[in-house]
Amino acid sequence: MLMITAHLGEFAALLTAIFWTIAAVVFESAGKKVGSSCVNFMKLIFGFLLIGVYTSITRGMFLPLDASSRTWTWLLLSGLVGFVLGDLFLFQAYIEIGSRVSMLVMSLAPPIAAVISYIVLGEKLTKANIIGMVITIIGIAIVVLKKDDSENKIQFSHPIRGLVFALLGAIGQAGGLVLSKLGMQDYNAFAATQIRTIAGICGFAVLIFIMKGWDKVFSALKNISILKTISLGSIFGPFLGVSFTLIAIQYTSTAVASTITSIVPVLIIPPAILIFKEKITSREILGSIVTIIGVGVLFI
Repeated sequence: MLMITAHLGEFAALLTAIFWTIAAVVFESAGKKVGSSCVNFMKLIFGFLLIGVYTSITRGMFLPLDASSRTWTWLLLSGLVGFVLGDLFLFQAYIEIGSRVSMLVMSLAPPIAAVISYIVLGEKLTKANIIGMVITIIGIAIVVLKKDDSENKIQFSHPIRGLVFALLGAIGQAGGLVLSKLGMQDYNAFAATQIRTIAGICGFAVLIFIMKGWDKVFSALKNISILKTISLGSIFGPFLGVSFTLIAIQYTSTAVASTITSIVPVLIIPPAILIFKEKITSREILGSIVTIIGVGVLFI
């Protein structure tokens, strides 16, 4: 219990990674059926309602009316950057190159967040933090990168378009995290997530209107199977995943939290074996071990 308390931010980040692993698999499936914008909009609606019910029970209010204007401003900006820009590109990357490779590219979010945090927040990193982040990222790379024997080099064997979308998603996630830390401070993480969600809903509503995609949204609302899938993803994504992300950055640095949450590509391996009956390679086992070591170093 003492260790959990001492490393609350790191443990929250680890739970976030588990939640996002489930959400990634679920949302990839839904996105291929109805499109990324539709899935994003609907999962934010579900997330908003779930958080509202939770905060009604725990805080006595459905909406975060006790937040200051400063908190609202920064968290709304965070929602636009992290949810609208970040998730829009990430979910499109799910469709283009799949969740595992997308999550690998998303591992670039920690160094991006570290640079932004250094410039904006003045955050410092210990040598152990830096070593842990490097080891973790190396482990993730071992899992999802492949060596081209003919050219004797490591490269992605996926469309550049999808990789660019994932990179833009990483930039959006990193920027959204830093903006969240600026706005949240000691404010309730779930209420803060709801403010970000409001910004996301408004942003995607505008995008869907511009792209004339409301027909897809209304069609999805009539599909019980799609609704169940998006509902499940919403519980683990915008509700638990995002909220625990904010808890993580409250109690540890943005860069460390981002690095721990970037182990999703490794965590996707067990469900791939158990659910989809995929065969795991020795390279993937090695990458998993290296990643776990990296996460362990972060706890030092």
